[in-house]
Amino acid sequence: MKKFLALYLCPVSVLEGWMQKSEEERKAEEEIMKKEWDAWMQKNGSMVKETTGAGKTKRVTKDGITDTKNDVMMYSIVEAESHEEAAKIFEGHPHFGIPEATIEIMSANSLSGMA
Repeated sequence: MKKFLALYLCPVSVLEGWMQKSEEERKAEEEIMKKEWDAWMQKNGSMVKETTGAGKTKRVTKDGITDTKNDVMMYSIVEAESHEEAAKIFEGHPHFGIPEATIEIMSANSLSGMA
């Protein structure tokens, strides 16, 4: 099996707009998405080895460290026979219930000696 990194993306502006909704409205939407996510995991969970939410972001450059924002909401580590197989399980994913949301799947290539 090969490993792949799935990045769940959503524009910062969309998330900021979502946070302007009432807590009650957000909770109702989260409950719907959770049910859809659970159903998706029931079908595809054997391939998903880890899913983690992304938090606040720091950017490190040669000039120092700054706070920043990006579109990454979460990531998953997926095991599949091929890149195509890994990508295919994300068709119709509940993440797409978020306006402008995308999921990017990329090979996770081991780099020997880079531990």
